[in-house]
Amino acid sequence: MVDAAQLTSGEVARQAGTRMGRDRAEPMIAPAPSDRLGRPLRDLRISVTDRCNFRCTYCMPREVFGRDYAFLARSELLSFEEIARLVRVFAQHGVTKVRLTGGEPLLRRGLERLVEMIANIDGIADVALTTNGSALAARAQALRSAGLSRVTVSLDALDDETFGAMNDVRFPVARVLAGIEAAAAAGLEPVKVNMVVKRGVNDQSVVPMAEYFRASGHILRFIEYMDVGTTNGWRLGEVVSAAEILAALQACWPLQRLPANYAGEVASRYRYCDGAGEVGVIASVSQPFCGNCTRSRVSAEGKLHTCLFANHGHDLRSMLRDGSSDTQISERIYRIWTARADRYSEARTAHTPPAAKIEMSYIGG
Repeated sequence: MVDAAQLTSGEVARQAGTRMGRDRAEPMIAPAPSDRLGRPLRDLRISVTDRCNFRCTYCMPREVFGRDYAFLARSELLSFEEIARLVRVFAQHGVTKVRLTGGEPLLRRGLERLVEMIANIDGIADVALTTNGSALAARAQALRSAGLSRVTVSLDALDDETFGAMNDVRFPVARVLAGIEAAAAAGLEPVKVNMVVKRGVNDQSVVPMAEYFRASGHILRFIEYMDVGTTNGWRLGEVVSAAEILAALQACWPLQRLPANYAGEVASRYRYCDGAGEVGVIASVSQPFCGNCTRSRVSAEGKLHTCLFANHGHDLRSMLRDGSSDTQISERIYRIWTARADRYSEARTAHTPPAAKIEMSYIGG
């Protein structure tokens, strides 16, 4: 395979079946890129804001993201039109699934309009949302009506004391649960519920969470505490491994492994043998899945990141605002993806030295 970095912009354009100077609204036939490890580009995660109303200790610790923290100005965020334009270009490269993240995406006013814009783009088959659930009860139906396919809700415990210690704003569990039920009632089923498990903080909540969501129709997924960003003080000893989580569940209810729903699915799936539904584990630390990663991420200020643990991004916002054509943006994305060789989780060890990484609040989970 020819390294895209060796191609001129004209050669990339000819491979894409395009020509420079073409009107940006005209459809393109772009190449389907694979990175240097043979991984295709299929999923796009877009952070619509770096702000959040929670201060979860594993994501936006209050000690860093305090009252005086300088969040991005509105003008620095991509507009809905700019986001939709990027999605159209990514779709030409094979992206079929888009997930809106944050920060907390429902803090972005009028998000339903963006959902509708993306849902109407040719090639996009699935539009999903990751949220802390704080505003979901009031907006689930409108999001579904706009074209949202699925929703994932973060919930780290069922008791207010533990959950409050995790979100650090004392937000009540009941309001998140109401959001989950509203999403299900709106047809955003199955709702996925993500629980980050941190040793000594909420690991005692693994079994109660599983018991609550068994037979609910929702899919609970346990996530190993990850070293995303550099502000959460991550230590390997605070990670509760997938093996430990599964052992705790198996002690209560026999489980059977299920096949992946699709290539690149990050959660290992299990069914309760008594027929009470499905549970999953995302084991990025103990069982890395870099080899199947098809995800790209665009941060709130329009930078393309090729890994959740990236230490830098590639500026696309300037191209959206300087008159660059869709063809030129397409070429840029093609070059970035075909040069990608990220495998941080596979390379991580207990002795991996700390390195500056992009915070989760900028690029989502």
